[in-house]
Formats: sequence, structure tokens, C-alpha cells
Amino acid sequence: MPTMENTALKMEASHFLYPGMLIAVDEPGTITTILGSCVAVCLWDPVQRVGGMNHYLLPYWNGEGLQTPKYGNVAITTLIDRMLAIGSRRENLQAKVFGGASMLDNSCAFLNIGERNVMLADTALSESRITVASRNVGGNQGRKIMFMTDSGDVFMKKIVKRQEG
Repeated sequence: MPTMENTALKMEASHFLYPGMLIAVDEPGTITTILGSCVAVCLWDPVQRVGGMNHYLLPYWNGEGLQTPKYGNVAITTLIDRMLAIGSRRENLQAKVFGGASMLDNSCAFLNIGERNVMLADTALSESRITVASRNVGGNQGRKIMFMTDSGDVFMKKIVKRQEG
């Protein structure tokens, strides 16, 4: 007769991703984050059924200071490497891109960090030959996303700005 120990269900892991962080997991679970001008790239491998996500704040690391995943060019490369380390093959990876909102009213194009973050994701994924399966970027609202690592599904809710005063 089965005992409780050997029939226990494997619990799904749940992770909250803070800005400047990334994670790749080889177990079923959810990764959640909240974005404004930041961008999150979700990578999913439909063959291995594993996934990962990054959450970066700025597009480019300029080579000075610490090389961290708060920069898109570091975060995307590192996430790809982590996915390969858990058994994915580059040709199987699919991307979903979210965020890049313009959170400041009347910001000039140069200062629009969100737009620059999205452009970096597009360029880095294209250069890495990773297909973007879906995206929801730009606009002027934040987003909360929840990525299911075993199915590749992403659930998104836009965040409405509260009026001051």
C-alpha cells in the first residue's frame, strides 16, 4: 500500500523576480515580476519544458563597474547561458518579451528607457537567433506578469496609474 511519503505530489515552485535578477529552472513553477520601463524576457524550451526569465532596468552595461543582469545586454546573454546549462538547446528556445513602458509624461526619445530596453531585447534575441513568440511592450502602463515554466504560458495584467490628489 502506498504511503504518504512516496505518493506526495511535487509542489510547484513559485519565484518573485526583483529588478536586476534572473532565474532559469528545470522544474514546474511560476515566475512573477512587476514591470514599468524595465523589460522581462521569458525564455521557454518546449522540448525540455523548462523556462527562465530576466528583469533588467537599463539596456547596456558600459564596461565600467560590476557586470550585472540589471543591464539588458548582460541579462539576456546570461539567461540564454543558464537555459543551456539546464539542458536546453538554443534552437529550441522561444522568447516572450514584456515591459518597456514610458512611465514619465513628456519624456524625450533619448530618455525613454523603456523604448531603449525593448530595442535591446529585439536586437539581442535576433542576434542569438531566438524567435520571439509573443510580446506586449511599450505604452504608458506597468505590467504584472506570471510565467508558467512548464507550459510557457504567460499571464499579464496591466497596472493602472493612480491619480494623485
